[in-house]
Amino acid sequence: MSGVLSAPANAQPDRETHADLPRSAELSETTRLADRRAVSVGSRFYSVGTADGLYPAAGWHIRGEMGGMWTQSIKLLDGMWFGLNGAWLGGQAKAEKFTSGWGYTRIDYAATAGVSASRTNFAPDGLRAGLVGLTLTSERDSKVKLALDAHSELMNSYPWGWTQPDQLKFNLPDEGSYSGKTLVFREKGTPDVPHADAHDYAAVVGSRLTPETHQLGPDHRGPQSDPVICPATGEAPKRCDDSEAGKGTGGRMNYSVDLKAGTPTTLWFAVAGSEQGPKDARTQFDRALADPEQLLEQKIAERRAVAARTSVELPGDNLLQRSVEWSKQNLADSVQESHGLRLRLVDEGRQYPAPTGELASARWLGAGWPDYPWLFGTDGEYTAFASVAMGQFDDIMAHLRSLKDVSELVNEGSGKVIHEMTPDGSVYYGANDDPGNTDETAKFPSAVALLWRWTGDDAFRDEMYDFAVRNMRFIYRTLDKDGDGWPEGTGNVERSGMGAEKLDNAVYTARGLRDLADMAHSKHDSTTASWATKRAEKLEQRFERTWWAGGDTDQYGDSLQDTDNSPMLQRHWIGVTPMDAELVRPGRPTVPLASSEHGRLALAKRQESCYSGEFGLYHTGTGPTSAEGGNKGPSCDSTVSAVQSERAIYSLNTAIMAVAEGNYGRLGHHEQQRYTTANARIQLDPSVWEMPGAMPEIAPSPDAPANIERPLTERSMALQAWGAYGVLWPVVHQQLGVSPDLGRNRVSVVSQVPTGQERIAGSNIRLGKGSVDVRARHVSKTFTTEVTRHLEADLSIGHVVPPGSEIDSVTLDGHPVQYRTFTTARGQQVIVSAPSGEGRTTLVVTLK
Repeated sequence: MSGVLSAPANAQPDRETHADLPRSAELSETTRLADRRAVSVGSRFYSVGTADGLYPAAGWHIRGEMGGMWTQSIKLLDGMWFGLNGAWLGGQAKAEKFTSGWGYTRIDYAATAGVSASRTNFAPDGLRAGLVGLTLTSERDSKVKLALDAHSELMNSYPWGWTQPDQLKFNLPDEGSYSGKTLVFREKGTPDVPHADAHDYAAVVGSRLTPETHQLGPDHRGPQSDPVICPATGEAPKRCDDSEAGKGTGGRMNYSVDLKAGTPTTLWFAVAGSEQGPKDARTQFDRALADPEQLLEQKIAERRAVAARTSVELPGDNLLQRSVEWSKQNLADSVQESHGLRLRLVDEGRQYPAPTGELASARWLGAGWPDYPWLFGTDGEYTAFASVAMGQFDDIMAHLRSLKDVSELVNEGSGKVIHEMTPDGSVYYGANDDPGNTDETAKFPSAVALLWRWTGDDAFRDEMYDFAVRNMRFIYRTLDKDGDGWPEGTGNVERSGMGAEKLDNAVYTARGLRDLADMAHSKHDSTTASWATKRAEKLEQRFERTWWAGGDTDQYGDSLQDTDNSPMLQRHWIGVTPMDAELVRPGRPTVPLASSEHGRLALAKRQESCYSGEFGLYHTGTGPTSAEGGNKGPSCDSTVSAVQSERAIYSLNTAIMAVAEGNYGRLGHHEQQRYTTANARIQLDPSVWEMPGAMPEIAPSPDAPANIERPLTERSMALQAWGAYGVLWPVVHQQLGVSPDLGRNRVSVVSQVPTGQERIAGSNIRLGKGSVDVRARHVSKTFTTEVTRHLEADLSIGHVVPPGSEIDSVTLDGHPVQYRTFTTARGQQVIVSAPSGEGRTTLVVTLK
């Protein structure tokens, strides 16, 4: 993505656009627009409203205030509304269609007095500003009256509604003024809270057009000012934008606009903001309005470049192919940046101490909108796999750097990785004194190793290496008090009733040790390599007998009993992690931690109705009812658990299940494809989606109704980054089989065409500064893998064939060649070492 943008020298700031705006691929929705959230994101600005162009109260961290318009780390406006000839767009002038494009959204409205309108929202990357292009088309030459309403809500992203202090104490009243064709909103002062900083938040709203009149006042919410829609009941109704914490103000500007018959005319409006007062906000505003259409063209061009990387052809699974396209856009949407962070440990909202340090800037992939657009550890690690598969290297590297920088400062170099930080620098969880999350510290070396292998960037490895070593040393210095090798602490499942030693922590610790050892070998750090390898080997040797629950459960235990270290089955989704995590071992193909026998049994059980529903894997499956558990749903085994079932389907859980199936070569319609299809449907199926093209946090589930059926202040995220893991990684790494090790200048491509399909392909799969194209085909007894290298790297090329297959012939570029076979969880891998160099290489394996 681009950096900070500057205005072109030939900008024409006062011109209108007399043409249709540029467009990309699009998805549209026409039903229940008032009930659907709409998200438009740039790296330094985002807006959240509804698909009809309104801005009702939304979100729950600061209840009702998580929507509107933001520039990290502050909110600027509750919303911005337009009136046309006395009819508010989204009010009397009904929204008829909402459209998601690559980097923008558009809303089309019913015609009013012969004038039709559409609203295009986008945020130029690098600017602390959002742009709205209002395109008007009249049936005849006319002069129309246009009104703009804006209502401010300048507030910081932290504290929240239930923290100490809460936003009621922290938020100060806004003031509004009119200056230079714009509305200017300001919140200046120091909250009456210990350790709070003085601030000067500002927002500038307007256009290059000159208003005929303007007004200032406490309301100005467009159609949401209507007392019928928003009666003064003391509690904000669902269509209003205000909240208990709201202390904003408003303003209106009125314009006259001449339209020519049949000629689309686009009027541009901007919202810009800063923590440094009106002058800085005005600078951002002016840069945004210098040439908005060029900025939109640039944004779409950047998104077309994203689309051109990892371009796949899946003729047997068109839905998954489209999901790859839109998942790349989702991750491009997720990039966020904040400056001037003052780091403080808020102890899950129980304190607000003086800052422990400052960070000039941070860049990351936001977890989800509207309530989680900030920095997380575990979210970033899962998203890293999707990021490398789509070639988004720089942004996920920045995410890991930010995690490291924050963790080093607030945890005083201990090696522990934080869990969660808001864009102002408030670390909600993950300090040295917090009990977890253990898994995030164990995952960090794996994420670093992943980026190093896909980029070959030794400098990045070296930058992260010392911290990665201290990650694993911290775990064994502080989180293995009984010395059994399995770390204690909380993990991904934040639920009570579990033992101190959790399955996912054990799994990711074993993987983290292997990945650390791999990097240590590359750096000739024999001490660390030996320490990590020996510990990993011990865990791997003991894993099955320690964690397999046995009986008719066919599952691994979620945690170990504190009394006797026996596995305890609670049916949480983390039971899939032993099949999800791959171990890198020198000179051999990667393998999942779980044995082939137990992994397949566990995956088959997870497909049953006690664990999976229509849209994927439940958070917590069902079993025999106990007095404490209160389980709902079918039981697939006889083991009673005191933990209550939770049949909510998170896109992450389904993603992990899809990846786990692929690690065992289970690519059939009722195996991996069931779960890739589930995530693709909630993103792309009009009967299911909330926002077209956006993968949400939670799918419609027996215990979690669809977002569109829930109040806007009680929903899960409309756009969540982590689900892309279960789309991009299965296609690129498992089906196409791309597995680089560019730190050693080599790449392996061992393809596996999904069951029931004949061919798959991917082009421009980015590896370091080059790329590869891959085509794989399976017809009868012939398996073909074709790789075109656009980089200088050694190549191992292969194909997965059914276990026990007898090989008739293996050719490389038409000539018989020596080959190796490996029996792995994926199946029997037939692999050939190809000559070095660029260009096309074709392997053909024929069975007897």
